[in-house]
Amino acid sequence: MEKKDKIINFEIEYNTNYRNIKYPRLEFRTGKLELILPLKYKNKEKLLEKHSKWIVEKNKLILRALKDSKDKKLEERNEKELRKIVLKYTKKREIRRIFFRKMKSKWASLSSNNNLTVNILLKYLPEELIRYVIFHELTHLKQKRHNEMFWSIISSKFKNYEIKEKDLFIYWFAIQSKKKVTDSGNNRQGTLDKR
Repeated sequence: MEKKDKIINFEIEYNTNYRNIKYPRLEFRTGKLELILPLKYKNKEKLLEKHSKWIVEKNKLILRALKDSKDKKLEERNEKELRKIVLKYTKKREIRRIFFRKMKSKWASLSSNNNLTVNILLKYLPEELIRYVIFHELTHLKQKRHNEMFWSIISSKFKNYEIKEKDLFIYWFAIQSKKKVTDSGNNRQGTLDKR
């Protein structure tokens, strides 16, 4: 259920989602605040108040990204071209299989079985950002967590990785607003064996 609330003088829209979980959490998925609450949770207002500073800062970041996304040019490549680029940057690695899917909130992910799942929306990004996303995921072969060692490995190849992360955030909103998920490949999934 969608609701608007004033949080530190900002009108912020949010959805409330009740689930069979133990602890409440707040998420900004695709730019909108979502309260994920235990089934019988009663202190929604207190939760919003407790995390109001974080909510407002995250909301400002998203509004800025939305503004910046209007200037981003999306690439016009097809999924076959994306697959070629991904293969180019995953050669000679311990990746078992590569899956291509439309993902709701990630550019890519690496499973514990070393299967790489790639969001087909990467096809709209400049190749340098695709390369960065793949390197980011491959770094998880060496370091599972996003800790100091992980970011040290990332910065050894991408000195400006903070800028890349920011660009990915901005491109996410550019794709959502410009494409409005009108791709014909909307729900298609594909797989690719590396062997």
